[in-house]
Amino acid sequence: MNRSLNPAIAAAGNKRTWRNLRCWWVLVLFLAGVTVNYITRNSLGILAPELKTSLGITTEQYSWIVGAFQLAYTFFQPVCGWLIDVIGLKLGFLFCASIWALACLFHAGAASWAHLAILRFVMGGAEAAATPAKAKVIGEWFPKKERPVAAGWAGVGFSIGAMLAPPIIYFAHASFGWQGAFLFTGLLALAWVVLWWLFYRDPERHPNLGAKELEFIRQDNEPPAVKQSFFKALKSVSKNRRFYGIAIPAFMAEPAWGVLSFWVPLYLAKDLGMDLKQIAMFAWLPFLAADLGSAASGYLTRLYTRLFGFRLVNSVVASSVTGAFLMLSLALVAMTKSPYVAIALISIGGFGHQIISCMLSALVVEKFDKGQMATVNGMRGSFAWISSFLFSLIIGVTADKIGFNPLFIAMGFFDLIGAVFLIAFIAERRAQRA
Repeated sequence: MNRSLNPAIAAAGNKRTWRNLRCWWVLVLFLAGVTVNYITRNSLGILAPELKTSLGITTEQYSWIVGAFQLAYTFFQPVCGWLIDVIGLKLGFLFCASIWALACLFHAGAASWAHLAILRFVMGGAEAAATPAKAKVIGEWFPKKERPVAAGWAGVGFSIGAMLAPPIIYFAHASFGWQGAFLFTGLLALAWVVLWWLFYRDPERHPNLGAKELEFIRQDNEPPAVKQSFFKALKSVSKNRRFYGIAIPAFMAEPAWGVLSFWVPLYLAKDLGMDLKQIAMFAWLPFLAADLGSAASGYLTRLYTRLFGFRLVNSVVASSVTGAFLMLSLALVAMTKSPYVAIALISIGGFGHQIISCMLSALVVEKFDKGQMATVNGMRGSFAWISSFLFSLIIGVTADKIGFNPLFIAMGFFDLIGAVFLIAFIAERRAQRA
């Protein structure tokens, strides 16, 4: 490939070429963005016990606050995905990140549960860009053979932010109060927006991307992305049977992640008697396990390929099914009264969930063309968050009456149901491998 194929490099002339730009710069920049994304969204869950007291919020009202975020996140994922497909990853993600940063700052002025619900709705609509953006950055910057591993590492940001949120929010709260904690995390988000604006470029326009690496990224000779109107894109994806093989498992998986993000701190406080300091000390562990699951997921596909000779799609499916079996640990939470055993079991569930989530993203990138990747991943995310939204409402009206244990049992088996659809609609049969 001639160096002139990268106009930005040719124009830059003496700009320094960075080795492995896609891994050490672009992927890390995106990972930092979704890390901040999860710190801002999880701030509510960490502060929930105090907010309930300070603002006089009931458990049911808290469920509506959570539900407002989830409803917006559900509705806007395809919209954000289509926006990113049409105007590009840089501008689309920049626009959405700016909105969620400002919404987080305005949380500090909330005076009632209704104010929080409105702000969470705005934040949820903007933060919905993270999931489709993940598919887009993987599809644009990595060849097919690297995408499962890249999807795993990109997924680390989703859980590392949730892991870092408890200690960050605890110390910000201790220093500035709950209002200051929201201001602090909002400013973090604005700082990342500036970094994204300054340093992100598409591969063909990046002045520090060498011609050799660009040729490596484009080795699959995929056709150029075709841009479609929003409703035409939705119609095209909805007719594709493979989409439902990804969307239904996502629907079954997401309640567990919603519980980890929004309800586990309340569960630890209400059912297991932990205070805010103890929650900050231990509530991050499931997200550390989720980080490990994200990073391990792509390498697990290589293991299945090496041991059983699976092709790429089947190795990704097998990794996701492995995660589904690990989710059974959540059912065991109902059998213990020890907060430490409960956290260990929830951590295994976090590990398993992120394997599933990352592999579903990898399947989106593998099974759909570049002009649809962000839209499809946004639609997959909508399916996921519909279930998360409904499950949060169920928790809100039942947790005070029946406790969390029946809900943990249900979550333990949801993903095995999703695995059946994944195998039926996505796994390649022998005839396809000929």
